[in-house]
Amino acid sequence: MTTWTLPTASGCYVVGPAPGGLGLVLHHWGGPLEDDPAPPTPPRRAASFVREEDLLPLEATALGTRDVHAAEIVARRADGLRGLRLEIAGEVALSSDDDGGSHLVCPLADEVAQVDVELHLRSHPAHDVVTKWAVVRNRSPHAVELLRAWGGAFEAPTGAGASVETRHGAWSRETTPALVDLPAGTFSTGSRQGITSHTAAPVVTVRPRGVPDGDAWSVALAWSGSWRLAVDVVPFTRHVRVSGGPDDESGVLTLPPGGTLTTPVLAGLWAHGDGDAVAHAWHTYQRTLARGTGPEHRPVVYNSWYATTFDVRVEHQLALADVAADLGVEVFVLDDGWFRGRTSDHAGLGDWQPDPAKFPRGLAELADGVRERGMRFGVWVEPEAVNPDSDLYRDHPDWVHHVAGRPLRTLRNQLVLDLGLPEVEAWVVDTLRTLLTSADITYLKWDMNRTIADGGQTRPGGDDWSWRHTHAYYRVMEVLRAEFPHVTVEACSGGGGRIDLAVLERSDVVWPSDETGPRDRLAIQHGFSGVYPAWTMSSWVTDEPDLLDTVPVSLDFRFVVASAGVLGIGSDLLAWDDATRARAREHVARYLRFRDVVHHGRLRRHGAPDGAAYAVQHVLGDRAVVLAWRRGDGALAVPLADLDADATYRVAWGSGAEAEHRGAELAAGLAVPWGWGDCDVAEVVRR
Repeated sequence: MTTWTLPTASGCYVVGPAPGGLGLVLHHWGGPLEDDPAPPTPPRRAASFVREEDLLPLEATALGTRDVHAAEIVARRADGLRGLRLEIAGEVALSSDDDGGSHLVCPLADEVAQVDVELHLRSHPAHDVVTKWAVVRNRSPHAVELLRAWGGAFEAPTGAGASVETRHGAWSRETTPALVDLPAGTFSTGSRQGITSHTAAPVVTVRPRGVPDGDAWSVALAWSGSWRLAVDVVPFTRHVRVSGGPDDESGVLTLPPGGTLTTPVLAGLWAHGDGDAVAHAWHTYQRTLARGTGPEHRPVVYNSWYATTFDVRVEHQLALADVAADLGVEVFVLDDGWFRGRTSDHAGLGDWQPDPAKFPRGLAELADGVRERGMRFGVWVEPEAVNPDSDLYRDHPDWVHHVAGRPLRTLRNQLVLDLGLPEVEAWVVDTLRTLLTSADITYLKWDMNRTIADGGQTRPGGDDWSWRHTHAYYRVMEVLRAEFPHVTVEACSGGGGRIDLAVLERSDVVWPSDETGPRDRLAIQHGFSGVYPAWTMSSWVTDEPDLLDTVPVSLDFRFVVASAGVLGIGSDLLAWDDATRARAREHVARYLRFRDVVHHGRLRRHGAPDGAAYAVQHVLGDRAVVLAWRRGDGALAVPLADLDADATYRVAWGSGAEAEHRGAELAAGLAVPWGWGDCDVAEVVRR
């Protein structure tokens, strides 16, 4: 029996040729194997109503190969030929990459339609993720419309049906976990907004129904435009099919004769354990996407937005910088309001030159002043947006996303530039180059504060707007990486509106939500950390109230929440008294001591943010950090896993208590003393 095995850190992924040569079929996805797996047996089917290929766990298929159930590619040729009958069309090759990974390439083709689909699968022994994508080529003399262009699917052996965990939400309520019981049928989630969106995160985790731990299979999409993930359960089968790609209701991708298209990457992993085991598997893979996970691009940030809003003055910013430097801040970021004509959110977007009334000597004066105080300097930009009241829009009204003949509609008093137009992409690159070379700027917060609700076509064939815009966004981000490697890039979209694997690969940190109220933010961070890592999670201490969970908290509570990721401060520092500043200085110094543990250690979560008590722990080698919060008089003992049971550890609580414990005692449960009332922090170090 011919099979190909792609090893992962904890197991393997095994495929073989499907009956009739209709591509590849999954043999095994899970832990290590001692013997070759048996080929999959399709369920017994009713005579003539369903073909075998509709029931087999195929790695990738098209409408026309599968006729009844879900397919990843839906193609239509300009001459009316619809569908693809994909068959293996050459040698299936498994090779080793230079970095030690395994790479499988399977050539598929429909000789009648003259369309090739080259399926790629890749794994690596450093993590448990298998990535999958497809290259589609049109060899015919006719244009081929791709009504759906997804790069394959993952078949998870969950048994009959599946329990599906998703991350949903809205602005200020991002990454909220939810469970869907799916005995049969299709569950679909996604975005039609031109960005990843606040509404849903492009990741789902499936398990056997009613089993909260044990084997789990999680699938995420690396795509930052309109997207869709589908979980398909065919009745009376033993697999659940998870597939996804660009949203097929948001536009059609057209391949001209000779044209080629590479689909976004779909990533899947197997893990055994609870939700923290799945999170750890994702975090391990995501570490390989980052250019680094050290402090040089994850600094302690002060952002002046809440202190100034649009009232930006050099002397005021420098006064804030004096306090920020004294607290131990590493980067001072100037937010909205610094550029020409920007006195409110009604005007100025697009005119990215320092406002001469606010910065008569340019940004260099403030940047130099910040550097003299021992900090780096950064700025906020929103290069995809434009206000109708701006010189850019008056000069180039044709540059915005719109549908010809329809009136333009603003959101947040702004429109969105069509980044997919080559002239707009070139303008954005030139604008950012000019900005980043005008002063000593080493931090860039890239925001995107509205959906692309008016995405459409300004000319025939323009209905691939989301595809073009997204790829141009990637290219601009890659220019920043290549030309300004010293610049830290924070990705933001009205909070968590554009976070996915592709964004993590091209940025350093992300802004999970505009909600900085501490209890609401704790819930958001709980959901976020289940799929994305702490070293990407920008989190601020502010004075803002919670929108939903309004139980009062202390300043300590706010700092402990923000210390669970990449610490930032956004309060009006000039309004803090000496005692508050002293307390903040202590928290920053403590965070700098254990930052590497939070960013590099293994995460485990205990309880729930809306419960009586909740904690997260990070363990890195011989050190651990416990961050804990509670309501009222809630009690909590945190079982510290991943330590040496026979070793002795010194436990120092932020509130002052100290003790020594054996690792076995800590594994049984470390009682939180709640020295700060509603929160506490423990640093654990092996003696």
